[in-house]
Amino acid sequence: MRTGSKHNLSIVAAYFLIYVVWGSTYYFIGVALQGFPTFLLGLFRFFVAGIVLLALCALRREKVFRLRLIQRSAVSGIILLFVDMAVIMLAQRYVSSSLVAIVASSTAIWIMLFDVPMWKTNFRSMRTISGLLLGFAGVAMLYMEQLSGETEMHLHREYGILLLIGGCISWAVGSLYAKYRSSAEEEVNGFAGSAWQMLFASVMFGLCACVFDDFSKVEWKEISLSSWLALAYLIVFGSLLAYSAYVWLLKVRPATEVATHAYVNPVVAVVIGGGLGGEDVTRIQLLGLAVILVSVMLVNRQKRTKRNETYDRTGGAGTPV
Repeated sequence: MRTGSKHNLSIVAAYFLIYVVWGSTYYFIGVALQGFPTFLLGLFRFFVAGIVLLALCALRREKVFRLRLIQRSAVSGIILLFVDMAVIMLAQRYVSSSLVAIVASSTAIWIMLFDVPMWKTNFRSMRTISGLLLGFAGVAMLYMEQLSGETEMHLHREYGILLLIGGCISWAVGSLYAKYRSSAEEEVNGFAGSAWQMLFASVMFGLCACVFDDFSKVEWKEISLSSWLALAYLIVFGSLLAYSAYVWLLKVRPATEVATHAYVNPVVAVVIGGGLGGEDVTRIQLLGLAVILVSVMLVNRQKRTKRNETYDRTGGAGTPV
């Protein structure tokens, strides 16, 4: 019982990290970007987090330099972290941040569509399907007023939307790859896979920073303390804790359930934007928040089949670390 209770507590803590902490990063990314160019921010964030996490894994005597672990982490890190975030940066040249949030929330639906081993469970449950569709509608309600007030300044919206859809598919495929293909390596190596994923993503961000000459754009003396603190928050809470929690949850819970973070994150972003950013929260946004919460409850409280129970007993595709 003690082991089971400890495991359940770890799951609750991990969901808190990917729901609340990841949702708060919307605000802190905005603060950090006031001082750092986009690709340089990605380089610093994931390189520091990856190095620190890899060092911690080495201190725990985990086998961090296994070739198969590094190879699979390279694939999932580039697809999961780099492609998705780079696509969002590029898409915002064509569409508003409101539309970005709405399209990005479709990640939960893409994960359900691509999670072939769980098709029988997911598509047999009307509760799960209804919850995912409700969540998408709730996110749309959060940003409906911003969308209705947009001008025609985005001349190539279709390009931005296609980029975003590609990014969502990339995140979904990367998540499922990390869940099913790298499970055995993660079982042996704990969180070392997450560390390598962040390091490979940082390499890609570094290459882009060189291509777009981000280093010459930085006025180091002009970077404010708030931007440095925001970067530190993203490293510690957004990457070291929340991303590691996400990768671990993919192994111990159904991917469709974990993907509900795509609905909750905008909720947290709106709440923090209203609290710290002084933004107005309207009635339709509050209704959207309620719809999203209902959708998450529907997905997370779906009736457990024997397959779902297996996730709890065995730790999903791998064993909890």
